[in-house]
Amino acid sequence: MLIDTHCHLDAAEFDADRDAVANHAAEAGVEAIVIPAIERANFTVVRELAGRITGGAYALGIHPLYVQRADDADLDALRDAVRDALGDPRFVAIGEIGLDFFVPEIATGEPRERQERFYAAQLDIAEEFGLPVLLHVRKSQDILLKHLRRHARIGGIAHAFNGSAQQAQAFIEQGFALGMGGAMTFERALQIRRHAVDVGLEHLVLETDAPDIPPAWLHAPDRRNRPGELARIAAVLSELRGITPEKVAHATSANAMRVLPRLPAAILADSD
Repeated sequence: MLIDTHCHLDAAEFDADRDAVANHAAEAGVEAIVIPAIERANFTVVRELAGRITGGAYALGIHPLYVQRADDADLDALRDAVRDALGDPRFVAIGEIGLDFFVPEIATGEPRERQERFYAAQLDIAEEFGLPVLLHVRKSQDILLKHLRRHARIGGIAHAFNGSAQQAQAFIEQGFALGMGGAMTFERALQIRRHAVDVGLEHLVLETDAPDIPPAWLHAPDRRNRPGELARIAAVLSELRGITPEKVAHATSANAMRVLPRLPAAILADSD
């Protein structure tokens, strides 16, 4: 079993062939796809899409890059949507939430403060409902951790992790797995590849972030990433660690279901 723990299958890049992309992933051995929301406008979209595809699961949250066009009413709407989704077996986490200090215009001043306020508020919601989070981590590891330590141990996934070894260990101590995806497939991604080898396999999960972060083998003009690429991403991880692809698939799937405790029910929902 392969699990794509982070895939924006609702993105416009898939409008022309979304069902075919989902079917291709299933044929490639991907048995579950977690689709995170990015803003209030797509809460319903990700829920309905997860219910339509085999192995679909979803998370609800407000992405840090979308905070500037959100308001406090969106946080209220998120809390209401989460409460309503608790009875849905395909609902697995709060996400995608976090902080992004890579984009200069939102990394300082009021925009940064706004990001932190929305992040903290969404951690409150996760703690209130006992849910894990899918974290957007870009140039913001230490501040993310500062807020996490102010809450009960929530856990979840540090998506597209590219911090230091010390930061990796700090997230693991907070109950997080680290997401390994397309960036790991590039030989020049030395830090990510070190994490892929040095971090215990029990702390790694697989992801694509499709249609973004395409792996090394996708070239212009069409570099659109797809969840079906996960098998080759898993093969890269197995090569780096010197273990079989089967062991990688088994371990990373077990890890995903551990840090996202509602995920097994989402997978079983298709057999009901």
